[in-house]
Amino acid sequence: MPTVVYVNDDGSQMTVDTPVATSLMRAALGNQVPGIVGECGGSATCGTCHVYLDHSTEEFDPPSGDEDDMLEWTAAPRAENSRLSCQLVPRQESSHLIVRVPAKQI
Repeated sequence: MPTVVYVNDDGSQMTVDTPVATSLMRAALGNQVPGIVGECGGSATCGTCHVYLDHSTEEFDPPSGDEDDMLEWTAAPRAENSRLSCQLVPRQESSHLIVRVPAKQI
Protein backbone atom coordinates (compact mmCIF):
# COMPACT_ATOMS: atom_id res chain seq x y z
CA MET A 1 0.00 0.00 0.00
CA PRO A 2 1.43 3.44 -0.84
CA THR A 3 2.57 5.57 2.09
CA VAL A 4 2.05 9.32 2.11
CA VAL A 5 3.67 11.64 4.62
CA TYR A 6 1.78 14.93 5.00
CA VAL A 7 4.07 17.62 6.44
CA ASN A 8 2.26 20.62 7.89
CA ASP A 9 3.57 24.17 7.84
CA ASP A 10 4.48 23.90 11.54
CA GLY A 11 6.67 20.84 10.83
CA SER A 12 4.28 18.27 12.28
CA GLN A 13 3.78 15.16 10.18
CA MET A 14 1.13 12.55 9.63
CA THR A 15 1.79 9.30 7.77
CA VAL A 16 -1.12 7.67 5.98
CA ASP A 17 -1.29 4.32 4.20
CA THR A 18 -3.22 5.10 1.05
CA PRO A 19 -4.86 2.44 -1.13
CA VAL A 20 -3.77 2.42 -4.76
CA ALA A 21 -6.22 4.45 -6.89
CA THR A 22 -7.23 6.66 -3.94
CA SER A 23 -6.38 10.35 -4.30
CA LEU A 24 -4.13 11.96 -1.74
CA MET A 25 -7.00 14.34 -0.94
CA ARG A 26 -9.43 11.49 -0.16
CA ALA A 27 -6.81 9.73 1.95
CA ALA A 28 -6.13 12.96 3.85
CA LEU A 29 -9.81 13.66 4.49
CA GLY A 30 -10.45 10.06 5.54
CA ASN A 31 -7.62 10.29 8.06
CA GLN A 32 -8.37 13.83 9.25
CA VAL A 33 -5.07 15.27 8.06
CA PRO A 34 -5.01 18.92 9.16
CA GLY A 35 -4.87 21.53 6.41
CA ILE A 36 -6.55 19.58 3.60
CA VAL A 37 -10.07 20.96 3.08
CA GLY A 38 -11.26 19.52 -0.25
CA GLU A 39 -14.38 21.69 -0.54
CA CYS A 40 -15.23 20.59 -4.09
CA GLY A 41 -14.90 16.89 -3.31
CA GLY A 42 -12.11 16.28 -5.78
CA SER A 43 -13.22 17.93 -9.00
CA ALA A 44 -10.26 20.36 -9.16
CA THR A 45 -12.50 23.41 -8.93
CA CYS A 46 -11.68 24.91 -5.52
CA GLY A 47 -7.95 24.63 -4.82
CA THR A 48 -8.45 23.78 -1.13
CA CYS A 49 -6.40 20.61 -1.36
CA HIS A 50 -3.26 22.38 -2.61
CA VAL A 51 0.01 20.67 -1.64
CA TYR A 52 3.66 20.94 -2.53
CA LEU A 53 4.97 17.62 -3.86
CA ASP A 54 8.23 17.15 -1.97
CA HIS A 55 10.28 15.47 -4.65
CA SER A 56 10.27 14.89 -8.34
CA THR A 57 8.39 11.74 -9.13
CA GLU A 58 7.22 9.99 -12.23
CA GLU A 59 4.37 8.53 -10.21
CA PHE A 60 1.98 11.19 -11.48
CA ASP A 61 1.12 12.68 -14.82
CA PRO A 62 1.74 16.41 -15.24
CA PRO A 63 -1.13 18.70 -14.18
CA SER A 64 -4.09 18.81 -16.55
CA GLY A 65 -5.16 22.15 -17.99
CA ASP A 66 -7.93 22.46 -15.38
CA GLU A 67 -5.55 21.70 -12.51
CA ASP A 68 -2.95 24.07 -13.92
CA ASP A 69 -5.55 26.85 -14.11
CA MET A 70 -6.84 26.21 -10.57
CA LEU A 71 -3.30 26.33 -9.15
CA GLU A 72 -3.21 30.00 -10.11
CA TRP A 73 -6.01 30.68 -7.59
CA THR A 74 -4.83 28.85 -4.47
CA ALA A 75 -4.70 30.71 -1.16
CA ALA A 76 -1.02 29.86 -0.64
CA PRO A 77 1.48 30.88 -3.31
CA ARG A 78 1.92 28.56 -6.25
CA ALA A 79 5.34 26.94 -6.58
CA GLU A 80 6.91 24.78 -9.25
CA ASN A 81 5.98 21.67 -7.24
CA SER A 82 2.39 22.78 -6.47
CA ARG A 83 -0.32 20.23 -7.13
CA LEU A 84 -3.92 19.62 -6.15
CA SER A 85 -3.96 16.51 -3.99
CA CYS A 86 -7.33 15.50 -5.46
CA GLN A 87 -5.48 14.93 -8.75
CA LEU A 88 -2.65 12.85 -7.23
CA VAL A 89 -3.57 9.18 -7.33
CA PRO A 90 -0.81 6.66 -6.49
CA ARG A 91 -0.45 3.85 -9.00
CA GLN A 92 2.23 1.74 -7.35
CA GLU A 93 1.99 -0.35 -4.19
CA SER A 94 5.53 0.58 -3.18
CA SER A 95 5.11 4.35 -3.46
CA HIS A 96 6.46 6.50 -0.65
CA LEU A 97 5.40 10.11 -1.12
CA ILE A 98 5.98 13.28 0.84
CA VAL A 99 3.73 16.30 0.42
CA ARG A 100 3.87 19.60 2.23
CA VAL A 101 0.58 21.19 3.24
CA PRO A 102 0.54 25.00 2.97
CA ALA A 103 -0.30 27.17 5.98
CA LYS A 104 -3.66 28.14 4.48
CA GLN A 105 -6.11 26.76 1.95
CA ILE A 106 -8.91 29.31 2.13
